[in-house]
Amino acid sequence: MDVNEVTVSSACKCLGVSTSGYYAWRKRQTNLAQKYNDLKAVYWQHHARLGAPSLVHDMHDLGYSMSERTVGRMLKKLGLRSKIARKYKHTTDSNHRLPTAPNLLDRQFTVNEPNKIWTTDITYIRTKQGWLYLCVMLDLFSRRIVGWQTSHRIDRQLVCDAFHYAMARQGYPMGVMVHSDQGSQYCSRDFRALLLTNNCVQSMSRRGNCWDNAVTESFFHTLKGHMVHGSVFATRKEANAVLFDYIEIYYNRIRRHSTNGWLSPEAFEQKYFKNLEGFVVHDTV
Repeated sequence: MDVNEVTVSSACKCLGVSTSGYYAWRKRQTNLAQKYNDLKAVYWQHHARLGAPSLVHDMHDLGYSMSERTVGRMLKKLGLRSKIARKYKHTTDSNHRLPTAPNLLDRQFTVNEPNKIWTTDITYIRTKQGWLYLCVMLDLFSRRIVGWQTSHRIDRQLVCDAFHYAMARQGYPMGVMVHSDQGSQYCSRDFRALLLTNNCVQSMSRRGNCWDNAVTESFFHTLKGHMVHGSVFATRKEANAVLFDYIEIYYNRIRRHSTNGWLSPEAFEQKYFKNLEGFVVHDTV
């Protein structure tokens, strides 16, 4: 053996540690490096949008047994943090003399079935071409965006189009409660007639009370932080493309929601219908 060659066993003997202990330590270091690499991978899979409360469930899916606190410490060590949204102003105009509807929802945001209660609101996105207005219809059951529409105008046609989209997509369910603020778009004759034609019930927040529509407000807060703030959209078409990717691909199908037991809206609905099918089969046997 070369006198300059140092073996593992000789080095361990010199340091007063066992060879098995050294190999166990090296394995732990390898596993730790892999854990950090996997955490970075899931962090960037979500485009830096999420923090420890959500990412810990992705790590569990990868087979790691770890707490939210541990994930938080690892993110801090890596210098990674989730995007944080800024406050934004309301876009709807409630200073009008149009008829309003009572607050039938009354902040009862927990729903046991799909297509029972939809909440809706409008927000804005800045582009170099001018404002792009976004209206969404959100199903309180799973928090899924069941319909949405954009326009360069913030008018009744925008909310009517978003509602048409949601109804067609969901198979024209009967008796849906549609909750909004008291914006003139939602109080318009066209929108109220549209709800009546489709046997829907209208509910409205109290004037100036954003907490009455907190779930939709929360969605917009998340959307602004994840895809709007820090971005510059050259055209409305470009912003539309990013919105489609965020809403249809990421938010509805991938992003976990605490209200859904940390499942995505689509996964939560699939679980509901799977359990429902099992109940029906069992019930008929």
